[in-house]
Amino acid sequence: MASKAKFGTHWQSDELDAIVADYFAMLAANLSGQRYVKSSHSKGLMARIGRTHHSIEFKYQNISAVLDELGLPWIPGYRPKRNYQSAIFDAIDRYLTKHSDVLESVPISPTPPALPTEIFVAPPPLVSVPERIPEGLKRLVRKFDPVARDHRNRSLGKAGEEFVYNLERRRLAAVGRSDLSQRVRWVAAEEGDGAGYDVLSFNTTGGERLLEVKTTNGSARTPFFLTRNECDVAKERPEDWCIYRVHLFAREPRIFTISPPLELKLDLHAELWRASFYSRAEEKRQ
Repeated sequence: MASKAKFGTHWQSDELDAIVADYFAMLAANLSGQRYVKSSHSKGLMARIGRTHHSIEFKYQNISAVLDELGLPWIPGYRPKRNYQSAIFDAIDRYLTKHSDVLESVPISPTPPALPTEIFVAPPPLVSVPERIPEGLKRLVRKFDPVARDHRNRSLGKAGEEFVYNLERRRLAAVGRSDLSQRVRWVAAEEGDGAGYDVLSFNTTGGERLLEVKTTNGSARTPFFLTRNECDVAKERPEDWCIYRVHLFAREPRIFTISPPLELKLDLHAELWRASFYSRAEEKRQ
């Protein structure tokens, strides 16, 4: 039963810790295909912490919104709502700090759609950055940076590349080009990351397609890194090169593509500097 004394009051740390843990328990069940009943979880929390059904459901949606910003999957049915109580950021911080394995999850084998074409969606448009982002959320994103996390998660990256490799073979076979399907190569697995793309595929007329695969468990708007080498190849072969942005990988993989010129479709800005002990000052003066 909900406690009348709690109506209209802020959630306390122990209550937030309880609902965050409960949310992640449901999320784990969802991602592993186990059966769970959202209403049972909600009722259990009502009994434990004395909050109303509406309050609990709304807080679940707040958690979804934070996970979306962190490039993590969230529970279908709890669509993100972003008018947060700031204390939710600390509760999620506490949980992720103790359960860091959640951040590196890789699905064993995502199930592709029946038809390869069903997986492709339109890319998100460029939009303005929201005027006000809560400081607690900024701090949380810095600590659990989704861009750096996806970049260093080689297991996730390889799983996404393999997914695209198999998808391209199926796509070409489905349009009667089994000959080209057999020629698709997973270049990153065969030769390493130096080629500037991960998968060599083909269009239906036999032209090469150089696919740079970027994979995340997060949503379509989760940012990602591009290397200088990848950008160079994009400029050298703009007709052939493109990004396959694989998103929602842990739940229901979808892909959108981005072709050069990248500057028209992405906000690109430098975040890393190459440091060396060789001075280019003399070279610049010449």
